[in-house]
Amino acid sequence: MADHTAPNRARDPARDSASAVDWASDPASAGDPAATPPVALTVAGTDSGGGAGVAADLKAMAARGAFGTAAVTAVTAQNTAGVDSAHPVPPGEVAAQIRAVAADLPVAAAKTGMLGDAERVEAVAEALPESLPLVVDPVVVAASGARLLDEAGVEALRERLLDRATVVTPNAPEAELLTGREVATPADALAAARDLRSAGAEAALVTGGHLDPGPGDGVVDAFAGPEGMARFERDRVDTDATHGTGCTLSAAIAAELAGGGSPREAVAGAESYLDRTLPRGLPYGDGPGPVNHLGATRTDAATPAAAARLRAAVGRLERAGSAVADAVPEVGTNVAAAPAGAREPGEVVAVEGRLRSTGEGVRAAGSVARGASDHLARLLCGVREVDAGTRAVANVRPTEAAVDRLSDLGDVVRVDRREEPAEADGTMDWTAATAMADRARAPVAIVDDGAHGKEPMARVFGDSAATVVDRMLVAAGVDGD
Repeated sequence: MADHTAPNRARDPARDSASAVDWASDPASAGDPAATPPVALTVAGTDSGGGAGVAADLKAMAARGAFGTAAVTAVTAQNTAGVDSAHPVPPGEVAAQIRAVAADLPVAAAKTGMLGDAERVEAVAEALPESLPLVVDPVVVAASGARLLDEAGVEALRERLLDRATVVTPNAPEAELLTGREVATPADALAAARDLRSAGAEAALVTGGHLDPGPGDGVVDAFAGPEGMARFERDRVDTDATHGTGCTLSAAIAAELAGGGSPREAVAGAESYLDRTLPRGLPYGDGPGPVNHLGATRTDAATPAAAARLRAAVGRLERAGSAVADAVPEVGTNVAAAPAGAREPGEVVAVEGRLRSTGEGVRAAGSVARGASDHLARLLCGVREVDAGTRAVANVRPTEAAVDRLSDLGDVVRVDRREEPAEADGTMDWTAATAMADRARAPVAIVDDGAHGKEPMARVFGDSAATVVDRMLVAAGVDGD
């Protein structure tokens, strides 16, 4: 089994979002039996703050296209700052909840979270159907430091649930408790994942938020399963909103298993979901804030309407006649638009193959799709980090007359690409950061005079694709329709 790096599926949100969008964003499909979401069950404690436990699980399951059900193991008084108190639910009542759900609903997968002690571990192990795909999240200590599973409970989990696990998802400290192995690096985590498989789990994912990543500053989650071993890598997100991330990941894996995915497929889908969720954290509470479980799903749901508006705006350019062709750069032009909440270039819609000059004006080479213009999308996302009200961008030829006309509409910012440092993340990222320095709102346009082998360009911004097309027509000296 070869160790390899899994592709970052977060760069392709359209593929990642399929299970969520197909059902959740199409109300007409709700009556179609083939579109009925699979049922997933969480067996976990509550979080009165809504960011972890059952609350996080149900939201993550919904985001991944599953219908979530719950058996509560404990009621906690909790918020982002910590756990104030916990009231365990009697083991018999925990088991009764599981049996009630399983007897009436077609549960296709389950997960366990906070179990508290050996009695509840035993009750859960007895009540869960043995054939049910199961994610075991060995919640031992809360992020705040509160102990959530006692020593006897850890031993009971090891003996009663580990060999039932389709996927077990410990963090590094939990993996150390379960395996007796020191887990400090990604290599250690992969070895621990192998040990957990040897102990009976079908697959193991040791999450790397606590690990020393070694070279670079990313996060590595180590996976070992029947399909082989893998490292799921992501950039470390600069956010304080990490409350409930472990619950969110394990619940998403359970939802993917409920949908029929293999352990590796389920982990890959859940990892990609988490990649898109972490940057959308919510600024609530005095401690680490909660993740925004449905943020990416809402962006997915908003995408078809954003694409339709962009198609309509592009149609206006195509109807504008030959005069608009003078505004098209040699490399062609494009219009890109961000659906509501879009944060990543892969979530931005644009014209496939750009728009090209013809004898009669401009024509789109293809349809509108996500990820069709990486350059404009990266620039737009960079600007939106400062001004989220900016929703669209297009590139035009920066003739003197065009820049003068754009200047009449508002601020035009110039950047010199020759000043871009060699260590910059990318030209569009650098251009956005440079242009938006000391600004709260996007300019009408960012103009650069090009560089060696690079055509001069003006990028025009607006609060919608329609506004951007209005400004493109102004730049070309063409009256809009």
